Amino acid sequence: MKALRHAAVLSMFCLCCGVALPALAAKTTASAKAAGTQVEIRNFAFAPSTMTVAVGTRVVWTNRDEEPHVITSAGKQFASSPALDTTDTYAVTFSKPGTYAYYCSIHPMMVGTIIVQ
Repeated sequence: MKALRHAAVLSMFCLCCGVALPALAAKTTASAKAAGTQVEIRNFAFAPSTMTVAVGTRVVWTNRDEEPHVITSAGKQFASSPALDTTDTYAVTFSKPGTYAYYCSIHPMMVGTIIVQ
């Protein structure tokens, strides 16, 4: 019981003082990684335009424009998406380290890069 009380006091102290407990830090890191796997297509641009992810990460593109877009690998390193209409998504899981440049084949001025480490 004393150990449980000690853990509760320590947790409250950490929360009040901004000190992260290891479990809390792990959860935050996992959330940050999940949030970092989304690419939005908005205003004829990819956001973010460059992203660094770990091997095995699934990256999802979502079209927020009113115009269709096609995600195309510059080096044919992954399959191209079909034409994505508004709110459509396309996902690729990156299983090997490397730099993956891509663009919209309908609007080639739209470019992005996924760096896999």
